[in-house]
Amino acid sequence: MKKFVLAYNPVSGNNMFKKKLDLLVAMFQARYCILIPYRTSPQNTDFVEFIRTIKPCGIIIAGGDGTLNEIVNILLKNKITLPIAILPSGTSNDFASCLTLNAHTIESYIDSIVNGKTTPVDIGYTGNNYFINVASAGMLTCVAHNVDRRLKSTFGKLAYYLRGIGELPKFRALDMTIGADGKTERVSAFFVLIVNSSVVAGLKNVSVNARLNDGKLDLILLKQCSIPELVTFAAETVAGKPACNNRNIAYIQASSFEINCSETVQSDIDGEPGPKLPLKIETIPAAIDVYIR
Repeated sequence: MKKFVLAYNPVSGNNMFKKKLDLLVAMFQARYCILIPYRTSPQNTDFVEFIRTIKPCGIIIAGGDGTLNEIVNILLKNKITLPIAILPSGTSNDFASCLTLNAHTIESYIDSIVNGKTTPVDIGYTGNNYFINVASAGMLTCVAHNVDRRLKSTFGKLAYYLRGIGELPKFRALDMTIGADGKTERVSAFFVLIVNSSVVAGLKNVSVNARLNDGKLDLILLKQCSIPELVTFAAETVAGKPACNNRNIAYIQASSFEINCSETVQSDIDGEPGPKLPLKIETIPAAIDVYIR
């Protein structure tokens, strides 16, 4: 019988995933597979030993983008090459969204996991850590870090939009230096995103050209503009219009980036606070295999 480890975050999203454990165990058991739960914690100090003892065929990660980031970092830093599956259950599930994974497709997704249907996925690397979906810096990042966790638990992704709308009049541009594959440019910008997929903060089509296994990451930079133009950009992005079509957006695809700023600015890595600028970012092609439907 095939064995799979389920690494689940008991407090992600609305804290409800743990009520689905028995159902998941039953679904895998019905397919003659063993599902072995691992309850994640802030440290996960024994996770590597757990995986090496169990010797599973793959690892299923249940949580949000933060949980996904933690587990992926543990795997890559310890050279564990097992494929991963993603069961979205957090406030933000951007990477799962770009793979069109949701609760309504769980049956077919488990079939794909059991049958070993995977695709290679690129990973970003910065500050001795990996990220699977997005690294960012600027005013948008500040908004994300200031969202109250109770508000996130109550309103989910809507909390980011509510907070962001309230902060728009306070936005100011930062003097940044952007390097892409060795070419450098100075620019005044509200924020910069380095993305691996087309979904960021629950917004689709942020980067319509992003591909998970093209060996590149996509830089999206919102240049300094007027407040009315900023409000228009926010409305169009929430409505699902491609961000790169906006005239105030700079869009670059590259395998490596360097971001610096004249001020002290903290980055955001997969939805969690990251290192302060400057950031040096590299693409690690086909770093991990992901189960797909």
